[in-house]
Amino acid sequence: MKELARSITRQKGSSIRKMFNRAQGLSDVISFGLGEPGFATPKHIGNAAAEAIQRGETHYTVNAGILGLRDALSKKMEEKKKVHYDPAKEIIITSGGVEALFLSFKAILNPGDEVIVGTPAFPNYFGQIELCDAKVVMVPLLEEDDFCYNVENLRKAVTDKTKAILINSPSNPIGSVTGEKILRQIAQLCIEKDLYLITDEVYQEFIYADTPYFSIASCDGMKERTLIVDSFSKTYAMTGWRCGFVLGPEAIISQMVKMQESVVSCVNTPTQYAAIAALDGPQDVLKDMLLQYDENRKLVMEQINQMKHLSLKMARGAFYAFVNIKDTGMNSEEFAIDLLEKKHVVVVPGSGFGDGGEGYVRISYVSSKEDTVEGLRRMKEYTDAL
Repeated sequence: MKELARSITRQKGSSIRKMFNRAQGLSDVISFGLGEPGFATPKHIGNAAAEAIQRGETHYTVNAGILGLRDALSKKMEEKKKVHYDPAKEIIITSGGVEALFLSFKAILNPGDEVIVGTPAFPNYFGQIELCDAKVVMVPLLEEDDFCYNVENLRKAVTDKTKAILINSPSNPIGSVTGEKILRQIAQLCIEKDLYLITDEVYQEFIYADTPYFSIASCDGMKERTLIVDSFSKTYAMTGWRCGFVLGPEAIISQMVKMQESVVSCVNTPTQYAAIAALDGPQDVLKDMLLQYDENRKLVMEQINQMKHLSLKMARGAFYAFVNIKDTGMNSEEFAIDLLEKKHVVVVPGSGFGDGGEGYVRISYVSSKEDTVEGLRRMKEYTDAL
């Protein structure tokens, strides 16, 4: 048989999914693995989808998504990001944030191009860039910098092949939030070097302790070179609905719309009506999630820092804690597997998140308070025995 596509066969599996799969068949498991909101989708959102089906809204939409949803997004995002996006030309609705990312990369990358990625980072970035026959250039985000971007390190990574910088704030897996000062410096670097900027803002609503939100697209000269990737999945507990979006310049969005036709044609229609209801309806679920996650965040911080061999810097955003395990003498995969086998607690090895991830494990603190307390109790038993 002829060789399969090397861009596919060289792909590595996600450490997140590997740990999830390894836990299957075990009983009484506490999972700190998946970034899955521990809430059900609010009823008014589900009702909107059901009503759309009853009205017969079950046919194709335009490739970019229904205009009513893009219009609602334009208004909501302008209020949040302080940047106006034309709903007719500068917004595309996608099948989740993952497709939004892939279309963004595919629209701007040619074979051999380089994308600078701050790591540890969401592992799907690496695979998607490689699927475009482009190269990932990893710039480690260091604990001593609070896991925030060091602009001088980004600058040193720029070559004549660099096409874009990818940033993610609030961050998965490290929970860091990059402030306005650093984002403005990154913006200046992009303008100076004529680079595109992809900003993954899926966790934009999950920022704690009065840390201000700032979108780099609002900087002078950045809207025309920036793609904002976002999603309904985390904000409205809609992971299974698969509805995301991209905000960006017409010249790029128009190419993404063409690709959408070849990839999924359009996002399923009832989901798009559900997304409108999410934007226009009550925002109580977000307030409830923020309250619970903040309580869990403080609990995780307090308990981890009392455990032998472990340490943790306070996460300011998203719902992840990146725990330093270096004093255990184990690598991150050994620690994660041993903890799972002995205590039935799932964490994700930091090595799966790129350069700078080794020596850490990721905890997702979206579970109930009861499960969070129990999982931490088991972790303490485990570390006490080391």
